[in-house]
Amino acid sequence: MAEEVTMLTGAGQATLGFQIRGHFNLSIRSVATPFAGTVTVQRSWNNTDWFDVDTFTSDIETYGFDAEEVYYRAEIKTGEWTSGTVAIRLGDNRNFGPKDVFVQ
Repeated sequence: MAEEVTMLTGAGQATLGFQIRGHFNLSIRSVATPFAGTVTVQRSWNNTDWFDVDTFTSDIETYGFDAEEVYYRAEIKTGEWTSGTVAIRLGDNRNFGPKDVFVQ
């Protein structure tokens, strides 16, 4: 399993683009003090042009699926941060084998 973990501490910051195909996990967690702001999850076909997919204003553990090989990242856009630090983790199941168990 590959993963990308990034701490975002203010507006205008984003994780690196993370290439995903298949099932993936997304974790958004406040660090130390509660995060006040909006995290926007984005998708790109070329790791350059980004399109908004979803937004989150609180901690979340979730998963998704993308049938094509694309890039995902999380960003705090300008004007969408008030305070706190948020840890973003994107992980994929690229090495998921037939003997592995997927719990839904």
